[in-house]
Amino acid sequence: MQVIKKIAVLTSGGDAPGMNSAIRAVVFSAAQFDMEVVGVLRGYDGLIDWETISLTLEDVRNINNQGGTMLFTSRSERFLQPEYRSQAADNLRKHHVDAVVAIGGDGTLRGAVQFQREGINIVCIPGTIDRDVACTEYTLGFDTAANTATEAIDRIRDSSVSHGRCSVVEVMGRKRGYIALWAGMATSADAIILPEKWDGDFDKITDAVKKHHTDDRNSYLIVVAEGVIDAPELAGMIQEKTGVESRVSVLGYIQRGGQPTAKDRMYGSLMGAYAIEILRQGRENRIVAIKNDILEDYDIAEAVDMNNNALDSFQYELSLRLSE
Repeated sequence: MQVIKKIAVLTSGGDAPGMNSAIRAVVFSAAQFDMEVVGVLRGYDGLIDWETISLTLEDVRNINNQGGTMLFTSRSERFLQPEYRSQAADNLRKHHVDAVVAIGGDGTLRGAVQFQREGINIVCIPGTIDRDVACTEYTLGFDTAANTATEAIDRIRDSSVSHGRCSVVEVMGRKRGYIALWAGMATSADAIILPEKWDGDFDKITDAVKKHHTDDRNSYLIVVAEGVIDAPELAGMIQEKTGVESRVSVLGYIQRGGQPTAKDRMYGSLMGAYAIEILRQGRENRIVAIKNDILEDYDIAEAVDMNNNALDSFQYELSLRLSE
């Protein structure tokens, strides 16, 4: 079993609240076992260019409450090419790095599968607000993003009530609708449009607004996951078919930012520490996961092959009942 003396930690893909907590836990846990930690800047691109900083306890002591990632991030197109992955692996060997901890989403995980073929031991921590990594029930950043969206929609609704409008609010979640589902249910949306469930029937949406309009309601809320439909087109259709003034709000990147919730700080800390435990035990090429609030881990190639099309049907059906 290889003794791990030096590790590199990076964040890749979209930033997510809780990433800094994971970085902090990696550094603190590594220090307990006399492991040196190198922070790689800008994700996989930083491995290719060897853009790094040394990470000590003092460097990470007070980052737990900070959003974003202190190591910066990127979506590396170069890392998709074998010659650049080979260059990144050579850099790690040249600088005597024994293993890598990579924090990110599905793209980060797929990059890790390719990278292990270069002989690199890599452990992944799922960090993505979309909650779209199949092997784990939770990914860092989701709780903060859902809370941020909920708070923003509450404020938008206040204005809708004042003016008697319909608000169409677009939230993040191009392939997975969990943010839309949770924020929509939390704010009592009249309709929630999800990529997993959308069937193209616009009449269902306009009919819901019409129905509530006959009940003397004067304001309405539609929550839409980005990329499913064109939000301005939907707002125009609602206004045309119902006569209710309709406005669009796109929440965008505010959902990625801000101080992480206690849940994201806690899970970030747990996952970061568990990644070091995996390395200390001599295991290779794993991804940290949460199942039933218990830490587990899977082979990264196995995790990539898992089916991730499921959206909890009870949660969705409940959202429909609560909007009636």
